[in-house]
Amino acid sequence: MITLPIRLRLTAWYFAILAVVLCAFGVSAYLAMRHSIRQTVDEELQIRAEGVHQLIERVIQRGAKGDLPDGLREHTELRAGGALLQVSDEQGNWLYRSAVMSDYGVPRPVAIPPRVTEYLGKDVPLRIWNQKVIVGGETYLIQSAFEMDDFYEALEHFELLLFISIPTLLLCAAAGGYWISARALAPVDQITQTARTISAQNLSSRLVVPRTGDELQRLSETVNGMLDRLEAAFKKITQFTADASHELRTPVAVMRTRAELSLRKARTAEEYRDVIAEVLAELEKTSGLIEQLMFLARADSGAETLHFAPTNVTEVLHEACHQGSALAEAKQIGFREQISPEPMWIQGDESSLRRLFLILIDNAVKYTHPSGKIEVSLQRNDGYALAQVRDTGIGIAETDLPNVFERFYRADKARTRELGGVGLGLSIGRWITEVHSGTIEVQSTPGRGSVFQIRLPISPLSASSNAGKVGA
Repeated sequence: MITLPIRLRLTAWYFAILAVVLCAFGVSAYLAMRHSIRQTVDEELQIRAEGVHQLIERVIQRGAKGDLPDGLREHTELRAGGALLQVSDEQGNWLYRSAVMSDYGVPRPVAIPPRVTEYLGKDVPLRIWNQKVIVGGETYLIQSAFEMDDFYEALEHFELLLFISIPTLLLCAAAGGYWISARALAPVDQITQTARTISAQNLSSRLVVPRTGDELQRLSETVNGMLDRLEAAFKKITQFTADASHELRTPVAVMRTRAELSLRKARTAEEYRDVIAEVLAELEKTSGLIEQLMFLARADSGAETLHFAPTNVTEVLHEACHQGSALAEAKQIGFREQISPEPMWIQGDESSLRRLFLILIDNAVKYTHPSGKIEVSLQRNDGYALAQVRDTGIGIAETDLPNVFERFYRADKARTRELGGVGLGLSIGRWITEVHSGTIEVQSTPGRGSVFQIRLPISPLSASSNAGKVGA
């Protein structure tokens, strides 16, 4: 199917609409003009007939019925050189018939005629006013006529004018509409040409926004907004790829170095075992990193599917604390739970929520010195389950707080690498929280510790009937 350019389609629509409007106007003007002519003629003929009616009444009242033909003749001849008039009685006898009416051969109707009739006499159209009057107990038929040839000729000229002018106006309007469409769409062509020049290498380029306050300005602003989002996403992907490559390069380099050194000379079985143990440790770290990267990649693409069902946050947090307390005990860190005993049900995925809490507890353990303290609490607050993980660790600088949930961001890179973190845990935690329609916040003071707070909306237990599989 061939699609016409927009300017041609606009011109075609403009032409069609204008054609309908002009045709409607032409027909209306023609009908209005014809109606006006006929109405004016009918009023004139009615006035004439009323004059004849009054004349008949005067003659009959004088008792001079025999003078009626002469009176009608005199009355008619006084009207601008003779009018088209004929009067007959009830028996069909002519009381008076003007020469012109007789010449045109206008007959007396057998039956009572309509008020207005048309008659063609000697190729001259006549409009006849028929008026039946009763005077002195006798019925008379007055017929007053008007020659319509001049008026109909004027109508024909007007009709011809419409047939010539309307197509001419349409052609001129179509040409003007095409020119206007071309000018109106010129900025769109400019936007198209500019957009074609934007690629991955120059995503920072933007369209020129015309300050016209119309659709073109909104289109340019919308496209620029889309380019802003694309640039931000592209930079994020590029940074993510670079950081992932960097993080994977380090353990791979370590494992390769260990293997190469072990092969340079013969070693004892114990030495080979030590090398294999070191490589295995690096492999475990690398596997964890790859698993986190795959999780975030699935989350970004929408492939990470969670199974939402009524979940007791109290129970899930208890299980996370059971595992987290073992981590804290291994590092000689005090661990305390302050979890409300009442069940708090939400629509959520149990395994992902457990992972969220373990990420925060594990983070607190990593950055808290031995003999420090970690406190995990849960309580109901305005329809939300409010969970907090509080530690007395090294804290986070105020300048780093806005970025701690960004991927691969580490406030203390040297310390974090030493502890094995790569800056993905909090990013995963934020994603899990947002998927559950919750919020996650952090407050921290360097040297005094941090508080991570999670708010998850509580839903009634009856919501179990609505549980289902929901894609993140």
